[in-house]
Amino acid sequence: MRVTITGATGFVGINLQGYLKSSHKLYALSARYRSNQQFEIIADAVIHLAGKAHDLKKVSNPQDYYDANYELTRQLFNAFLVSNAKVFIFMSTVKAVADEVKGILREDDVPNPKTPYGISKQQAEKYILSKELPDGKRVYILRPCMIHGPGNKGNLNLLYKLVSKGLPWPLGAFKNRRSFLSIENLCFVIKELLENEKIPSGIYQVADDKSISTNELIRLLGSSLGKKNKILNVNSLFIETVGGIGDFLHLPLNSERLQKLTESYVVSNEKIINALGKPLPTAIEIGLMRTFESFRN
Repeated sequence: MRVTITGATGFVGINLQGYLKSSHKLYALSARYRSNQQFEIIADAVIHLAGKAHDLKKVSNPQDYYDANYELTRQLFNAFLVSNAKVFIFMSTVKAVADEVKGILREDDVPNPKTPYGISKQQAEKYILSKELPDGKRVYILRPCMIHGPGNKGNLNLLYKLVSKGLPWPLGAFKNRRSFLSIENLCFVIKELLENEKIPSGIYQVADDKSISTNELIRLLGSSLGKKNKILNVNSLFIETVGGIGDFLHLPLNSERLQKLTESYVVSNEKIINALGKPLPTAIEIGLMRTFESFRN
């Protein structure tokens, strides 16, 4: 199968090319939004990874998200509809549905994104779903949660640095759970979608098979380093007070960062597992340990 990949030089794109190169003929398409541009799709499948990622520093213009995540997707999807390609896979995000989760996030939850990133991805989803598919074409909208793997220098790397210095984890009193997604499992899902014509078009959340608490994550980090963890159960009300003070004094720990470290965000992968008819290949603990080991290099 000939597969065109946008965003091929990003973290997911690089790993996906390595995963698919032995079974498919791959083409990298440099895709950046330009007004009135038209794409010509010469492939059997399109995997659209390109876009503007969530800006943790909050300095990006909302229009940049709209152009990169909605307008570019619209142009590419229009080209797919009139091409001979049979499969279109769009990399969306769970943030297109919710920035905060109470309970377990599922595909049928009503979307209510709050950030320009999530809103622009939701707009792209709506556009794709608004179009009638020609016979023989399949379209998949994937909503991954936090993706990790070797070579990813995101939030997990910050926790790794803290644990590697032997500093105690002071937030043990907060009981939260989060879903993660190993890059191996994401690549596995994409390959199955390309090859299995029986999987129906639609929206699919992608996450590892179970969630994990931050305390469990800290223990895994310590295990990867061969260190005994120091998890302190400091009174949560005291920590929240410190976070509030940090808002005014611009301390490293403020209320927003505290929320990110302690909030729960659990994502169901039941729909994609049932559609695949087979389990994901990588357990959450194994995937995380591989990521942690890569931080040493």
